[in-house]
Amino acid sequence: MIKTINATDAAREFSEILNSVKYKRDSFTVMRGGKPTAAIVPVESIGILRTMSELRLLIKNLPRLGEDSLQFARDINDVCHDQPAMPDSSSWE
Repeated sequence: MIKTINATDAAREFSEILNSVKYKRDSFTVMRGGKPTAAIVPVESIGILRTMSELRLLIKNLPRLGEDSLQFARDINDVCHDQPAMPDSSSWE
């Protein structure tokens, strides 16, 4: 269930809000100045809110694989660039 709460009440009732999110799976939209400002949601639902730019940053910050990583990266790039174009229609239709 998604509930709306103003920022002042959210600050006052933060512990209760967290309990509601954790145990009831409620979600809250926090309003400030009459406009939606933030969301407090169960952590499991965050995955659907990720963007491609966040994925780039995540990949950039992954640990390096070692000496073989450069050749592995070249192999992946070669495969990506050498893929044939997709057909205009599918024979499975």
